[in-house]
Parts: sequence; C-alpha cells; structure tokens
Amino acid sequence: MKKIFALIITLLFITNTGFAASFKADARTKRIPAGTVFQLEFLQQVSTFSGSEGDSFTATLRNELSTDANVILPTGSVVRGSVSKVNTAKRFSRGAKLYLDFDHVVTPNGRQIPLDMAVCQFENIYLDGALYKNLGYGEAVKKNYDRAVEITKNATNYGLSAGDSAPGIQYLTTPICAIGGFIGGVGYWIGDSVADMFRKGQDVYINKGDVLTVKLLNPIDVPVY
Repeated sequence: MKKIFALIITLLFITNTGFAASFKADARTKRIPAGTVFQLEFLQQVSTFSGSEGDSFTATLRNELSTDANVILPTGSVVRGSVSKVNTAKRFSRGAKLYLDFDHVVTPNGRQIPLDMAVCQFENIYLDGALYKNLGYGEAVKKNYDRAVEITKNATNYGLSAGDSAPGIQYLTTPICAIGGFIGGVGYWIGDSVADMFRKGQDVYINKGDVLTVKLLNPIDVPVY
C-alpha cells in the first residue's frame, strides 16, 4: 500500500513539474520602453469641480502597442487610476489643479501590470504634473490687456475702413475711432481686472470620451503567450 501511494505521489510530482515547465516555456514577456506614448479614452468624467482625492477612473487604450510578431497591448485594453490630489479654484482667478495617478493596465490574459505614467498633452500642464486651465490673477490681467489692445485696433481699423465708401473721410474717422477704442479698451481692462479679483479661477474637466496623451515613465514587461 505504501509503495502504491509513493508511486502516485511520484507521478503527480512529475506531471506537475512537466506542466510548470511547459507553462514557463510558453510564457514570454515583451518590454514596452519608457517614453512610449499611450492614447487613453476616459470612460467617465473626472473634474476638480465635483471630484476629490481618491476618486477612481477607468480609461481604454486607443492605440495598439505591438511588435512585428505580437500584439502586446491591443486597442481597448483597460487602464485604471485615481485622482491623487485636487487643488480647488479660488478667488483672484486662481485656477484649480488636477493630479492623476495611473495605477495599472489589464493585459489580454487578465494580469494587472503596474504603471508609472504622466500626462504629456493637455491645455496646460504645471511643472509638477498638475493639469490646469489658468494660473491666477497675473495671467487674467494680461489677457484683459491683450483684449483691450484688440478693442483699440478693431476700432481704429473701423475708422480706416470708412474711407472705402467715402474717400478722405478716414482722416476724420480714424483718430475719433482710435480714441474711442482706446478709452473703451482701457475701461474694459480696468473693469474686468477688478472683477477678476473676486472671480474664481477655472475648474479642470476631463469629460467622458475625452482622449489624453500620456507617456510611460518607466518600462513595463507584458506577458505574451
């Protein structure tokens, strides 16, 4: 009886060893190098207005990652992450900041591979990786100044165009329109700059269906069977 039991144990050991060896022989990995760009489509909205630290999100891969012989990560592969930090919008036009943490990608065989990625294309990206729409009061005042200059130029051009229908009249209309445009531009600049002291900055929104370009900061090894 003991000999039969020992024989069964031996056969099971040989079988399992052979299966493990076969599994390891079939399993290979392909490296996706640092610097590789991913196009991620978000499956739900993420924002600084309604979101908070720790909120999770899911995105899918829009661009297939492959070699000549293998598809490493197909289109539609799931990437999961979370909001690591939110700086809310404040008065003096100080805009909100959104920080994203990409946790892992799900491979075709169901494995979860940790990721270290950063957004590399957005409207504005701060030095520490934060996504934002506007920085603060100084930026708002500059935009108001640029708009005031545009108002003055448009008014002056309008005065010049009067000469198209009545030659010579532009010598009268141009300085009048230029002065009027200057006064209007200065009024706009001052008025909106005062308003920006009390106005909150813009929130950051990543809407469902938006596609972000992100970059892999460290390489990952993905099993290929």
